[in-house]
Amino acid sequence: MTFEPHDFWQSFAQPGTFEVSPPEGHVGFYPATLPDGRQLPLPLRVLPGDGTAAVSSLILNQASFAVEDGLATALAELLRPLAPDVIIGVPTLGLPLASNVARRLGHTRMVPLGTSRKFWYRDELSEPLKSITSPGAGKTIYIDPRMLPLLEGKRIALIDDVISTGQSMEAVLRLLGHADITHVAIGCAMLQGSAWRTSLAPWLDRIIAPLATPRFRKTDTNRWLPDQNTSEKSLG
Repeated sequence: MTFEPHDFWQSFAQPGTFEVSPPEGHVGFYPATLPDGRQLPLPLRVLPGDGTAAVSSLILNQASFAVEDGLATALAELLRPLAPDVIIGVPTLGLPLASNVARRLGHTRMVPLGTSRKFWYRDELSEPLKSITSPGAGKTIYIDPRMLPLLEGKRIALIDDVISTGQSMEAVLRLLGHADITHVAIGCAMLQGSAWRTSLAPWLDRIIAPLATPRFRKTDTNRWLPDQNTSEKSLG
């Protein structure tokens, strides 16, 4: 089966629609699997370099509302036993997901982090930020000092869209550390590859996601097989 670029992230497939581990490898997309067995076909993106490595891609602001709602529902159910008091959203694409998750947990608001500095922000409440999808000039992430009373002494859950290298979330954790804020969970829609296990090693037991996808290597027949050291299973 083939997909046009605009067809991805628009609907879930029923359990078993696509073979998750074809012996010959994948062509064009990878079927990530939710905890309930539904599948979400994700396009394979070749990483910069020699063209032999790829990851499966999820861009939430191009997804249908039904897919966003499905991922938010699944993530909210994974978070519910931890009973977070406050959801913090990580920009950029983590913000709509965090809002969606917070609503499903019965919260009246969420606390957004930002990359656009307001004049009342403080340097000591900022941290340099970079990610695998934005490898050029880095940004700075901020927490609005006016939001600190909402966070002090609370059970915090951090929400991003995708965690890949873990560098962005590591910067967020340093930022919260400046304000003496701790967290009970790090949640995202998808864990991509396994590099994040190194940068976020101290918090592995707090990381949850409804989707987890491997990194891929190219075969001699121009197909893609998962690297052996990455997980294909949902974590939660």
